[in-house]
Amino acid sequence: MSDTPETRLDPRYSDPAAQAPPWPETERLLAGAELFWVSTVRPDGRPHVTPLPAVWRAGALHFCTGPDERKARNLAQNPHVVLTTGTNTWDEGYDVVVEGEAVRVFDEARLRELAAAWEAKYGDFWSFEVRDGCFHHGPGHAVVFSVAPRTVFGFGKGEPFSQTRWRFA
Repeated sequence: MSDTPETRLDPRYSDPAAQAPPWPETERLLAGAELFWVSTVRPDGRPHVTPLPAVWRAGALHFCTGPDERKARNLAQNPHVVLTTGTNTWDEGYDVVVEGEAVRVFDEARLRELAAAWEAKYGDFWSFEVRDGCFHHGPGHAVVFSVAPRTVFGFGKGEPFSQTRWRFA
């Protein structure tokens, strides 16, 4: 997968003055966002959406969940996932939608790096011990998923409105 995506501003949904943001600017939005909505598909085909924190590292979004939670069970059946972040306003801000495949992270060195990233971003509450391929916190543990984007959509709201697509090879 390429680190440099193909960028396309969709003129059908963009003001004439709009320009596609450079990909590094969108990466900064993903890195700084505190809350994401993760969408998975239940075994019977119904969607499941829930909020969660995530960190952007090495060209991918990472999130964690309990191994028995609905989203983890959904991903065991179907790894396709969408993560969304942005604002809940109509005419200001920027929304970003990341489509990709959730891949479980097992490597303990990488998990330690991600645990440090969670704590740096979200504070001591998100302090994890890494062992047995999982994050451990208090009495529970969580599995970690990495989502390298296949397609990302950006929605500029306000003046100018815009819709941009970044596609990764």
